[in-house]
Amino acid sequence: MVTTAKPHRTALARARGLGAAHHGVSHFIIERATSVALLPLCLWAVWAALKIAPEGYGGAVAFLASPLNAVLAILLVLVSARHTSVGMQVIIEDYIDKKPTRIALLLLNTGVAGLAAAVAVFSILKVALLGLADH
Repeated sequence: MVTTAKPHRTALARARGLGAAHHGVSHFIIERATSVALLPLCLWAVWAALKIAPEGYGGAVAFLASPLNAVLAILLVLVSARHTSVGMQVIIEDYIDKKPTRIALLLLNTGVAGLAAAVAVFSILKVALLGLADH
């Protein structure tokens, strides 16, 4: 069997016929870092939901009027969106073989995560800054 493999590649790379993607480690780190960040943020969110639930919309407005609570809510949204986006990206890259489909799904994943985060941040800021304006 004649091989045309380049001599600088490892045996495993030649066997697979693949080169390094150079992004697996960064995805791994981002997934772990956002997971760690989400632990206290989710505990805060559960506490916030329990505190706000009996008060309704007025209670939510009063709760988000606090800069600390508004910032924590925005952080929860942004970190969750990033965590979800990276996780879905890894799934798409690992399981979708057709390149056009993979590219379309990756673009859709990024767009949906970005749009959801933007709408959520806008909503939090609107409630936090404008209060009980028409809802």
